[in-house]
Amino acid sequence: MSFHIQRMPAPIRLRELIRTIRTARTQAEEREMIQKECAAIRSSFREEDNTYRCRNVAKLLYMHMLGYPAHFGQLECLKLIASQKFTDKRIGYLGAMLLLDERQDVHLLMTNCIKNDLNHSTQYVQGLALCTLGCMGSSEMCRDLAGEVEKLLKTSNSYLRKKAALCAVHVIRKVPELMEMFLPATKNLLNEKNHGVLHTSVVLLTEMCERSPDMLAHFRKLVPQLVRILKNLIMSGYSPEHDVSGISDPFLQVRILRLLRILGRNDDDSSEAMNDILAQVATNTETSKNVGNAILYETVLTIMDIKSESGLRVLAINILGRFLLNNDKNIRYVALTSLLKTVQTDHNAVQRHRSTIVDCLKDLDVSIKRRAMELSFALVNGNNIRGMMKELLYFLDSCEPEFKADCASGIFLAAEKYAPSKRWHIDTIMRVLTTAGSYVRDDAVPNLIQLITNSVEMHAYTVQRLYKAILGDYSQQPLVQVAAWCIGEYGDLLVSGQCEEEEPIQVTEDEVLDILESVLISNMSTSVTRGYALTAIMKLSTRFTCTVNRIKKVVSIYGSSIDVELQQRAVEYNALFKKYDHMRSALLERMPVMEKVTTNGPTEIVQTNGETEPAPLETKPPPSGPQPTSQANDLLDLLGGNDITPVIPTAPTSKPASAGGELLDLLGDINLTGAPAAAPAPASVPQVAQPPFLLDGLSSQPLFNDITTGIPSITAYSKNGLKIEFTFERSNTNPSVTVITIQASNSTELDMTDFVFQAAVPKTFQLQLLSPSSSVVPAFNTGTITQVIKVLNPQKQQLRMRIKLTYNHKGSAMQDLAEVNNFPPQSWQ
Repeated sequence: MSFHIQRMPAPIRLRELIRTIRTARTQAEEREMIQKECAAIRSSFREEDNTYRCRNVAKLLYMHMLGYPAHFGQLECLKLIASQKFTDKRIGYLGAMLLLDERQDVHLLMTNCIKNDLNHSTQYVQGLALCTLGCMGSSEMCRDLAGEVEKLLKTSNSYLRKKAALCAVHVIRKVPELMEMFLPATKNLLNEKNHGVLHTSVVLLTEMCERSPDMLAHFRKLVPQLVRILKNLIMSGYSPEHDVSGISDPFLQVRILRLLRILGRNDDDSSEAMNDILAQVATNTETSKNVGNAILYETVLTIMDIKSESGLRVLAINILGRFLLNNDKNIRYVALTSLLKTVQTDHNAVQRHRSTIVDCLKDLDVSIKRRAMELSFALVNGNNIRGMMKELLYFLDSCEPEFKADCASGIFLAAEKYAPSKRWHIDTIMRVLTTAGSYVRDDAVPNLIQLITNSVEMHAYTVQRLYKAILGDYSQQPLVQVAAWCIGEYGDLLVSGQCEEEEPIQVTEDEVLDILESVLISNMSTSVTRGYALTAIMKLSTRFTCTVNRIKKVVSIYGSSIDVELQQRAVEYNALFKKYDHMRSALLERMPVMEKVTTNGPTEIVQTNGETEPAPLETKPPPSGPQPTSQANDLLDLLGGNDITPVIPTAPTSKPASAGGELLDLLGDINLTGAPAAAPAPASVPQVAQPPFLLDGLSSQPLFNDITTGIPSITAYSKNGLKIEFTFERSNTNPSVTVITIQASNSTELDMTDFVFQAAVPKTFQLQLLSPSSSVVPAFNTGTITQVIKVLNPQKQQLRMRIKLTYNHKGSAMQDLAEVNNFPPQSWQ
C-alpha cells in the first residue's frame, strides 16, 4: 500500500494577481479577490512552504500598497531576510521597510541579520542592509550597527559609500550623540569624483551642521572646496550621465547651495568666499527650463540668508522679479513668498517690481492672489500710498469674499499710517465700508468715528457724504452705523448746508429723521445699528428745533420694543425728556476731540465724555497746577525702600463718576518691580484684558454687598488732634481682596483743610486708593472724612503699610509719615 501526499497547487504569480485584480468592476469584487488570495497565502505560510514564500510575500506587499492589511506577513519577511538567496533577501528587506517600523518589537529580531549582511561579501546584499537600516532603523538598532555603517563609509567602493552616507544621516537623526563617530569618515568624502557619493556626502554634512553648532564651525573650512565643486559643475561640458535639460547634475548643485547657505549664515568670511560663485550661478544658469529655475531659487535663498553684498542681493531680487513673469503658477508663488520675506530688509529693490506684483492681484490662482495682496501692503509707503490704494481698492471691489476681510484691514492700517490728508483718509475708509462693509473688523466703526471726530474742519463734508452714501441702501451695516453716529452728532451741519468741500445739498430736518427711522425699521439693520440710529435721533433733539415732538414720539414708541437693548435706551431717553429735561442739552452735547495716538506699544484707555477709546500708553509729565496725584512719586522718595509699590490715588472730582471710569483697576498699571513709574493723566485709567475687577462700575462711595464683616478695627494714626481709624471688610467673591475704609477725625478747634491721605505697600501686594469723601476734616469731631482702600494680597502675607498725611491747619502746612504694622490677622490671612 502506498500513500500519496497531496501538495497544494502552486500559487499564482504576482503578475497574474495584478491582472486579475484589475479586472474587478467594483470595490466589493476586488475585496473578494483579495480576501481569497490572502486566505491562500496564509495557508501557504502555515505549511512552511519555502519554495513560494518569496512569491507570496511579494503579492502581500502589492496588496499592502492597495491599502489592505498585510501585517501577518511580518515574520515571513524576517525568514526571507535570513535566507541565503539574494532574491529572497531583496523581497524580505523590501517587506521589512514596508510592513515594519520601530513601534513594533518584531523589528529588533532583524538586528543580527542586518549586522551579518553589512559584513557580507556581496556589495548588493550590503546595500540592501544599508537601505533597510536607513529607512526604518530604531535608535537601538542604530546604536548597535553604527560601527558597521562607519566602516562602510570609509570603504573605497563608491556604491557602498553613497548608501552608507545616507544610512549615517538616519543614524544621526535617531541618535545625535553618535555624530562624532562619523567625523573622521567625512574628511575625504568631498574628494570623491563619483556624483552619487558627493551628493549623499553633502546631505550628511548638511544634517551634521544643522544639528550641532560645533560641527558647523568645524565644516566652515570646507567652503572653498564646496565652491570649487560647484564651479566645476557649472563650467563643465556636456555629461550625458548627469545632464538634466542641459544642466549638469542640478540635484547636486541644489544640495551644495543649501549647505553653503547653512555655512555662510552669520559668518562674514564664509559669505565672502561664496559671493563670486553665487553671482556666477545666478548669471549663467539657463532659465528656460524648470531645472534652471530650481537652481536659481536655491541661489536666491542662499544669497538672502548669508551676509552677501548689496549688489548680489539686488541681483537675487531681480531674479525673483523675473519669476513673477513666468507662466508656471508654482514659480510665481515661490517668487511672491520669497519677496515677502525679503521686503523688510531690501525694500527699495523690491519696490522696483511693484507693478509686476500688483499685476499678480489679477491672477486667477487664489494662493497667488493672497501672496500678492500681502506683498502689496508691505510695499505701501508715503510716496506711493495714493497709487497703491487705488489698485488695492479696485482689488477689493472684485476679489473673492474670503479676501475682503484681510484686504479691508490692510487698507485701514495703511491709510492710518500713510494718509496724505484727513479728507483722503476719510474718503478711503468710506469707500472700503461702501464696498466691503460687511467684512471689516469690529474696531473699524469706532476707529472711523474717532477719525471723523478729530477732523473738525471735515465734519460738514463727512456728514454730507455719509448721508448720501446710505440713501436707500442699508446693506453695509458698519457704514450705516458710522453714518447714524455722524448724523446724530452733526445733523445741524447737514441741515444748514455749510459744506465747503463739495456742493452742499438741501436737506430738511424731517428728511434726516426719515432716514434714521427707516434704518430703525429696516430688516437689514442689526440690533447694534438700531441702537446707533435711536441714539442719533435722541441727539438730534438738541440740534433740531422744529421736530422735537416727532423725536419724542419715536423714542416713546421704542420704549416697548421686544429688543431689550433698544427698549432700555428708549426708556432712559424718555426719562430724559420727562424728568431730566433740564439736563438733556448738556448730556447730549457734541463729543469733544478724542485723544488717541496709534502706536504698536501697550495701550491704555483714554476717557472722554463717558466714551472709552483705546490709546497707547505714554508717559506724560504731570499737569500743571495742584494735583493730588502728582505727589505719588514724592511719596516713594519719602517712604524709601525698593520693596514698595507706588499707588496713585484717584483725585476727587466735581462730576459724578461714570461707569467705573474713576476706578483704577488693581490688575492694571501696577509696577510689580518696585521701580518708580510716572503718574498718568488723571482722566485715564489702565486698560485690562480681564473682566471688570473688584468694584468697577460703582461710584467713589460704593456699597459692598458681598463682604464678610466681623474684623476688629484699628487706630492707624493719632497725633496733633488728627485720628485715622481703619475698618476692614473681606470680599466673598475674591478672598485675596481686603477692603479698608479709613475714617479721619479732627478733635482740635479748627478745621484741617486740603487733607490728602497717601499709602504704599510692599511689592507683593497691589493697592488702590479711591477718592476721599472730602478734603476738609471738621473741627471738634463734628464729622469725618472717609476713603476706601482696596488691597490685593494673593500670597496671604502679613499686611504692612506706610502712610503719608498732608493738610493745612492753623495757617501752616502739615506733613507726617507713619508705618502701620498692627493689622489684625483676619484682614490678611
